Amino acid sequence: MRQPIALLLMSFSLAGCQVAERVFEEVPDNPGACPSALSLYDAHRSVEFASQASYEGGALYSDVTFTGEVLAVRSLCRYYEDRPILANLEIDMGFGRGPAAVGDTHTYRYFIAVTRRDTVVIHRETFPITVRFPAGEDRVFLQETIDQITIPRANEDIAGDNFEIIVGFELTPDQVAWNRTGQRFRANAGSETN
Repeated sequence: MRQPIALLLMSFSLAGCQVAERVFEEVPDNPGACPSALSLYDAHRSVEFASQASYEGGALYSDVTFTGEVLAVRSLCRYYEDRPILANLEIDMGFGRGPAAVGDTHTYRYFIAVTRRDTVVIHRETFPITVRFPAGEDRVFLQETIDQITIPRANEDIAGDNFEIIVGFELTPDQVAWNRTGQRFRANAGSETN
């Protein structure tokens, strides 16, 4: 009776070794580049005003409630053979609380879209991010991490550089139009730097 148990344990041990061997076997390099990861110019900033008049050409810093900006986007990926592209994403964001803001928290919405390079959106998701501004602080910097984005490939000849991962804020048409004017409000404009 002990012998069958010992044989059973040995078979589990051998099966475990085979699994461990597959985990530690060397995986080939990516056959091509990773997808580009970037922020969309028209949507990389979010500026909210207390009054509609500010969007229509009379923008005043004193009318700003909350701002947000995508500061940097980084991605690493892994793929080989006919497997899908697995990418992670890190997004550095800066948020501001303007003179017309009410409250110390604000929820922003940002999107991540996977596209076929310069053509169609394959998948798009929107995420909320609630920012709390500590007492006396008008700026907060955060990093969002998306652990796994899976991008299917039709076959092993499709490289990662055929795709893009695009990040931006969910904006109203007025906010997009304001971003396109190129105007900016910076809390430290005109101050000396060391």
